[in-house]
Amino acid sequence: MSGQRPYATLYAKGEDRRQRILAVAQRLLTSKEQLLHAVLEARDAYDHSHRDESSDILQQLEHVAERFRRAPHLIGMFVVLLVENLDPEAPLRQRLVDRYRLAVEILAARIRDGQRTGRYRTDLDPSVKAAEIVAFLYGMEASWLVDPSLPVAEVFKEYIQSLALQLTSPEGAR
Repeated sequence: MSGQRPYATLYAKGEDRRQRILAVAQRLLTSKEQLLHAVLEARDAYDHSHRDESSDILQQLEHVAERFRRAPHLIGMFVVLLVENLDPEAPLRQRLVDRYRLAVEILAARIRDGQRTGRYRTDLDPSVKAAEIVAFLYGMEASWLVDPSLPVAEVFKEYIQSLALQLTSPEGAR
């Protein structure tokens, strides 16, 4: 029996050490989550400060293209956070989903405004077109992160021209 007692003591000490390590790790992870939220808030603030609410969607996309040159660190950070938080249980998952949905809603509302004023075609579904635009932006950010030599300005220019045709002329729907 005396042989079990030292094992039990060692086990208890090991379990105590494990619990202390887990407590510290939990505090650090909580701090990390707060830090990640702060990083997203900084990107959102940057985007908000560089957004021209009065400009057309196409003009706004031109400004987004400039972000690759002005603030490349924000692009890389966002793509990494997005990919790291794909799991439904990930700490930033809901915030990123809400951010995506808000972006689609804002763009769809801007397209609807353009449809009401006669600037944009009325036979387009604003929500579908808005989702396409956000997908293009997310895809460009990920593509640029994989290959920074990507000619961002040229790709944006081509997409904006194509989008302009789609939004304003029936021929763009083909």
